[in-house]
Amino acid sequence: MSSKSEPWYVHAILYVIIIALVYVLIQVAIIGPTQVIEQEEYWRTESRARMLNLREAQILWKDRYGNYTDNLENLISFVKNDTTIANLKDQVDSLSGRSKYPFKPLISGPFDPDSLYWAPKSHSYYLLKVDTTVNFDTVVNRRGNIVRIDTLTEIGKRYLLEDPDGFGKIGDLTSDALINTPSWE
Repeated sequence: MSSKSEPWYVHAILYVIIIALVYVLIQVAIIGPTQVIEQEEYWRTESRARMLNLREAQILWKDRYGNYTDNLENLISFVKNDTTIANLKDQVDSLSGRSKYPFKPLISGPFDPDSLYWAPKSHSYYLLKVDTTVNFDTVVNRRGNIVRIDTLTEIGKRYLLEDPDGFGKIGDLTSDALINTPSWE
């Protein structure tokens, strides 16, 4: 019996297929997940940097108007156009020597107020809510009769800023202890 060997090109084709499958396996098992993890880390840190800048804008808004706002457009317009914020760029704290400008640079580059509208991953707007508190006060005369019931409505005493992609939140609508507190710190 004579054994006939296969042609050389069959072995060459099989070697090429093996090399291609090894390449695909390395891409899928090692390189792909690493890129996904790096991208997710970028989105999380960028989103949190934007949320911290929105927190600083809310603090400046409250200092100026006495309450927090739930309107993202008005808040960002305030950051872009308010003269006191523009003056803070050039001021330096005399004790620490640091700038009084409260906004930090983003991961993607310098601070840009227009980037504060949306989350970097989904390009959805951040969710900004304020609380509404209604206080009732009953006024009673000496005889025990109710004279009137006063109601006081407070809007914007607390706020909640949420990331639509689930990378955290700042503030709380029910607790004064969590005002301006990020969930990741």
